[in-house]
Amino acid sequence: MTKTQIQLPDPLYHEVKRVANELDWPLAEVLRRGAEYMVRCHPPRAAAPQEWKPPQPEHLGAFKAPFSEWRELANEPNFEPQEGG
Repeated sequence: MTKTQIQLPDPLYHEVKRVANELDWPLAEVLRRGAEYMVRCHPPRAAAPQEWKPPQPEHLGAFKAPFSEWRELANEPNFEPQEGG
């Protein structure tokens, strides 16, 4: 177990001491349990996400419609690409 020193504002110290007296616990036990409670309430945060990079493009073959029809095809309300051409 590690020993440490902490500083508490007087009002907080008196309240923690009161709790310890009411429970008949040592002051250190009240502080340990308080620290354990805080650790449970604040689990480790997820690692920082890596910088996002888009996937590498794939070659999908030659276009099947002539360039002059791209705008018309892209704006058709129910456009569905055809399989196999």
